[in-house]
Amino acid sequence: MAQLVDLLHPYLLATIRVVVAFVILSLIVAYLAYAERKILAKLQVRIGPMRVGPHGLLQPIADVLKLLLKEDVVPAEADKIVFLLAPIISVVAVFAAFALVPFAPNFIITDVNVGILFLVGVSSLGIFGIILGGWASNSHYSLLGALRSTAQLVSYEVALGFAIVSALLLASTLSMRGIVEAQASRGIWFVFLQPVAFCILFIASIAETNRNPFDLPEAESELVAGFHTEYSGFRFALYFMAEYTAMILVSCIATVLFLGGWLRPFANTATFDFLDYTPIVVCAAATAWCVVEALRTNWRTQQFVLTLLALGAAGMTLLLLVPAVLAATQGVFWFLAKVFLFLFGFIWFRGTFPRYRFDQLMRIGWHFLIPVAIVNVIFCGIGLVLWQQHDWPYVPALWVGNLGTLLVAVLLLGRRS
Repeated sequence: MAQLVDLLHPYLLATIRVVVAFVILSLIVAYLAYAERKILAKLQVRIGPMRVGPHGLLQPIADVLKLLLKEDVVPAEADKIVFLLAPIISVVAVFAAFALVPFAPNFIITDVNVGILFLVGVSSLGIFGIILGGWASNSHYSLLGALRSTAQLVSYEVALGFAIVSALLLASTLSMRGIVEAQASRGIWFVFLQPVAFCILFIASIAETNRNPFDLPEAESELVAGFHTEYSGFRFALYFMAEYTAMILVSCIATVLFLGGWLRPFANTATFDFLDYTPIVVCAAATAWCVVEALRTNWRTQQFVLTLLALGAAGMTLLLLVPAVLAATQGVFWFLAKVFLFLFGFIWFRGTFPRYRFDQLMRIGWHFLIPVAIVNVIFCGIGLVLWQQHDWPYVPALWVGNLGTLLVAVLLLGRRS
């Protein structure tokens, strides 16, 4: 019996981590849509969802129930098998990629020496769900949306890949954990060494996930809803989940590659050790907000729910006062904080920029982002040569490369104008 337990222990631990990650991701996806609606409402001087639960906090649950109970229509002329499998492919591909994401030093599901290659390869399979869904629907709108999505992927995957290569040159490893540890050992996040690559990654990620202002595969003014026009009910919910999960995935990749992963700001500086208590401050602030809102409202249901939330946040605050618990949650807290900051950028862009035309989108990708990304990799290599073989200081050597890349970018912009 003891031998069986020893044999199953590694697999059991990995299974528990997978289940925890899946549950947390599902909750984040559900409430990311709620957060998007509330943030956009603030940007547009509205109040957003307010009816279902206090401040609309139960709106995601209502949306899930609505989609599950809604009639699931399959077009009569559709390729039914492919039509039914397409959204599953998109969801499985993006969820499988999270197996390689290092959320914290003590919460890594799988770590392999070619982790970033596997992650990028698996996540790229999600495009097959979009292509097959648009083709199997037997609809002109859906097919055009699928073709647009394919063109976007081909255009921006190249720039995204070269941005990732820039970070890999600095880390000298393909392991996701190794990339974070490289930033810890050098005492600086790669975003400060390769800001151009980070910007390219951010822009390409928006196009990769079909988000505003690059949501051409779903442009309602031209294609109704694009590749998922004929989908409804649960299968539409799968596409919806795949899109928002892909947003979280690219945010995790950007966090690992450029923002230090689970490292807190100034992790190597003892002067800023007070930042270790940030999780306690955040939970205490959440408790105070729930108490204030519960006292302000006259609805008993809202008062009850807000009181429960306040008790939960207060309990979490007290739990974090235990040093061992605080130390164990540091990595996950800072990782999620950076991911949420990146997600806020996605939402902010959606409420700020108008949609590009498709020819403008392709021109930005092929005529600007890809050349700049290639030049950035070349100059990054030159900077590393100056550091390693000519004894230049590390940061100035790399910034010489950044200045060269910026000069090329300015020349390309001048040529376009």
